[in-house]
Amino acid sequence: MEFIRSSGILLHISSLPGPFGIGSLGADARRFIDFLADADQKIWQICPLGPTGYGDSPYQTFSAFAGNPLFIDIPTLVEHKLLTSDDVVDPPPFPRDAVDYGPVITCKTALLRKAFIRFQPDASYWDFCQDNKFWLDDFCLFMSLKEFFGGIPWNQWMPSAKMRIPEALEHYRTSLAEDIAFYRFCQYMFFHQWDALHTYASNHRVKIMGDMPIFVAFDSADAWAHPELFLFDEERNPTVVAGVPPDFFSAAGQLWGNPLYNWQAMKENNYSWWHQRFASILQQVDIIRVDHFRGFAGYWAVPAGETTAQKGAWQTAYGKELFTSIRHTMGELPIVAEDLGIITPDVVELRDHFGFPGMKILQFAFDNGMTNPYLPHNYPRNCLVYTGTHDNDTTAGWYASLDENQRHTLRTYLQCTDADMPWALIKAAWLSRADIAIAPMQDFLALGTPARMNTPGVASGNWQWRLDANALTHELAHKVRDITWQAKR
Repeated sequence: MEFIRSSGILLHISSLPGPFGIGSLGADARRFIDFLADADQKIWQICPLGPTGYGDSPYQTFSAFAGNPLFIDIPTLVEHKLLTSDDVVDPPPFPRDAVDYGPVITCKTALLRKAFIRFQPDASYWDFCQDNKFWLDDFCLFMSLKEFFGGIPWNQWMPSAKMRIPEALEHYRTSLAEDIAFYRFCQYMFFHQWDALHTYASNHRVKIMGDMPIFVAFDSADAWAHPELFLFDEERNPTVVAGVPPDFFSAAGQLWGNPLYNWQAMKENNYSWWHQRFASILQQVDIIRVDHFRGFAGYWAVPAGETTAQKGAWQTAYGKELFTSIRHTMGELPIVAEDLGIITPDVVELRDHFGFPGMKILQFAFDNGMTNPYLPHNYPRNCLVYTGTHDNDTTAGWYASLDENQRHTLRTYLQCTDADMPWALIKAAWLSRADIAIAPMQDFLALGTPARMNTPGVASGNWQWRLDANALTHELAHKVRDITWQAKR
């Protein structure tokens, strides 16, 4: 699919300002859309929307289909009379510049439980339950069982629950009925609010670019409910897990630990799980960024039990058959391929066969001379350029870390000074021939390393940065708009 020349801003929902410790789908999200429209930006890029677990990463969620209930907007629940003003009169003193997930989970879960008690299902609720039955029932049972068993991973549950013995599942559906109904309510409220926000964005001519992690978490409803689709042993433990070999981000590689797909079983099932997954995310967003696209050509398989990703091996995936099947069923999809890292000819062939645009990162551009593929003069039109992504340092932080030779190379190429950064890099992205240019919100604010969103390979301290509510000024919007007009985006 061809994309029009445009630009946008990367900011995850969790980073929005707001009174309950984490960004939500309410007024502050709409204000950010207003800012995008004022700045003449056409794209709002977000990270995955799923419910996060240990480590708080949106790339390790309890479901590939569910939404994160922490994003449900509390004032909207008050407006709908599911909560009273007395319920929310004295929220804890959450930090404004970071997400402290523990207290946020405690506070918002308690409020959602109160709202659930007052909730009266209507026709739209039952329609939602029916339309999403293929994932919703398993997810709500999974979350209820996880709570019942004290939060431990599903492969440590009682054998009858772990192995999904039908009689045991029926018993738990009865005994945990109220918890199951609560989790179903949370999903209904999340998607009810998300649909309203998505419509608001569309009405302001802002497209939302969502993010689809290629892999799912092991401790997820997907792995528990569909073990046949993964490389598990008879006890449903992974035989191999996902990761990447040593690369720019980590000299030891990255051991992600996600279960790997049984591609042969998926083929025999006509890739139905993938069809459902793509159809589901396309109901939520306008453009899909497929994370770790190279895993659809080949994936790094690490034997289970290894402590690093160094002893893995490349295995072949069935990506060409999968995307051919999806194209045949769903037509051309608005897919962007995250093709960073070790990219081999088979990955390039797969990406180009379907015409998916790849990604260029300016922070990777200023070494290896003028042939570096991340330098703007080497871009094809069919690509996206970023100053950096959620996995990079902020541009200001990155530039501060460069030695003087690297800075000289950058200044010479961009014809800028130290004082021009990071706007010089933003301008280079916007003026490039790439169809789409994106920069994280932190770069527009010239924020340093403390505002970094994620450091790959580091287990804690990530996904916490939050935007200052006072930062979205008309002056900043007009500065972004001026560069956008100059670049004819």
